[in-house]
Amino acid sequence: MPASPHLITQKDQLGKQGKRLYADDKSSSWVVVMSVSHEEYAPPKYAQIVKAIRQRIADGTYPPGSQLPSETQLIREFAVSRPTVVRALQVLQLRGVIDREHGKGSFVKAAPPAAEEDLSRPSRAILDRVEANEGGSVLRAGSHPAPPHVAAAFSVPEGSPVMMRRVLMSDAGEPCELVTFWCPIELAQGTDLGSELPLTVSFRQHAQAVKGLRLDHVTERLAARHPTGDEVKVLGLTKTAAVLAVVARVYDASGRPVLVLDVTLPGTLHELEDTYSL
Repeated sequence: MPASPHLITQKDQLGKQGKRLYADDKSSSWVVVMSVSHEEYAPPKYAQIVKAIRQRIADGTYPPGSQLPSETQLIREFAVSRPTVVRALQVLQLRGVIDREHGKGSFVKAAPPAAEEDLSRPSRAILDRVEANEGGSVLRAGSHPAPPHVAAAFSVPEGSPVMMRRVLMSDAGEPCELVTFWCPIELAQGTDLGSELPLTVSFRQHAQAVKGLRLDHVTERLAARHPTGDEVKVLGLTKTAAVLAVVARVYDASGRPVLVLDVTLPGTLHELEDTYSL
């Protein structure tokens, strides 16, 4: 089955071959220039750790019931920070691959799932990550008039009050992603969406624990554009820089839209890769 397009994070290095996203000033059309080297298209570090551990489980290096290396050992092996290792282990736990026991470690489940899921889709990563552990800072949270695309998603008049939460994600102190959550007021009541503190659990876990809300599927639309004035300031971009803008609608099992995500990704830090069969 063809694989869907997904985003992979990568810092752009000037002077080296790579993928470039730029705008033609005359036609305002977007052009993607790609190199032929696949080595440059490395997925995020946490996803590399997830893939490596799943491969080791599949080949028997980590048999069912065995204990994985400690966080400290994984940090040394993959040369990453502790939050990156923690995120990888959280993804494996959420996917039902491992169990994590406080004070004991992580253990391979007796029957790990065979199929590997795409871990690089932006909405899934946002819903499953922990803001407090991954450099998230809340810029604004509270009731806000619904912009047109949010009002259309929730079938309410434009300007109706909805809950808005805007979070800036940073990597090594560098802004790398701007995420805005939009949620109907009645669904946001009793949750921490309106809090100005970073969430200490993933949004998916928080919504299920507090509201009994089970997220079922997502539709995403991606476009390339110039940043807005706010995005220029927050992300430290120039007015003519390229950004990838993702608008996602998140639905529950009944097909009701319960969340809209606006995600802005600097073009020099994120790329689009699509792999499919012919």
